[in-house]
Amino acid sequence: MTSEVLSKDEIRRRVDALGPWFHNLNLKGVSTAPSHFLGDYPSVKWKRFAEVVPTDLTGKTVLDIGCNAGFYAMEMKRRGAERVLGLDTDDEYLAQARFAADVNGLRIEFRKLSTYDVGQLRERFDLVIFMGVLYHLRHPLLALDLIHEHVAGDLMLFQSMQRGSTTVDPLEKNYDFWTTDHFDRPGYPKLHFIEHKYADDPTNWWAPNRACVEAMLRSAGFSIAAHPEEEVYLCRRAERPQGAGPVYPSRGAGR
Repeated sequence: MTSEVLSKDEIRRRVDALGPWFHNLNLKGVSTAPSHFLGDYPSVKWKRFAEVVPTDLTGKTVLDIGCNAGFYAMEMKRRGAERVLGLDTDDEYLAQARFAADVNGLRIEFRKLSTYDVGQLRERFDLVIFMGVLYHLRHPLLALDLIHEHVAGDLMLFQSMQRGSTTVDPLEKNYDFWTTDHFDRPGYPKLHFIEHKYADDPTNWWAPNRACVEAMLRSAGFSIAAHPEEEVYLCRRAERPQGAGPVYPSRGAGR
C-alpha cells in the first residue's frame, strides 16, 4: 500500500506498529513521537541552525550517516538535493525512515551500513550529515578519519553530545614530557569514557568537551566554517594535518 491511499487512521496504525520513534515527525497530521522528552525533536533543534545549510541543494548529493527516522535526510530532499542516501545500522530506524519518506512523497534511498564501512560506497558526497553518532561509537576518531578519506566531498554537518567545560584553551603544538599542568585545565580537549550507561543508554560510549570536539574535527581534516548552535558545526573538508598518521580501514559493529 502506498502513501497515496493511506488514510490518517492508517498512517497512525503504521506509526504505532513501527514505534517507538526517536524522531518526532509530522506525517500528514500524525505525530510520530508527540511526547518526546526533548519536545518537538529534532525540529526544535534544526530551527536553531538551519540557516547555515545551503537552502538550495539543487544537483547536490547528500549522505546522512546515522539517519534514524530520516528527519534530516527529508529536509535535505526538500531543499532540492538530487540524491540523498541515509545510513543506519538499526533495522527499526530504517523501516521508520522508509515509511516516513514514502508518506511525504520523497525519493530517498536508505541502506543498512556501519559508519566504519562507508568506504564501501565508493562515492563522495557534496554534503555529509554526521549528527548524533560520534558518541555512540567505540572508535570515534577512526569514524571521522574514514568519513574524511572516503565520502566527504565538501561540507559536513556535525553534531555531538558534549559534556564538561565549553572553554577552549589556546595550546602549544608540543610540550615536553615533564609539562603536565595543561592536562588539568577545563579547556584542554577531554574525551570522557562511559564504561556502563549514560542516560540509560549503553551505546553512549563517550562524552567529549567542546575543545575535544573541535580538536578531533581538525585532526581528521575538517575546518570549522560555522558553529551556529552549542553542539553543531558546519565543516569543510580540508587536508589532514601533517603528522596526523595513517587511516586504517576497519570493519566494525557500528553503533
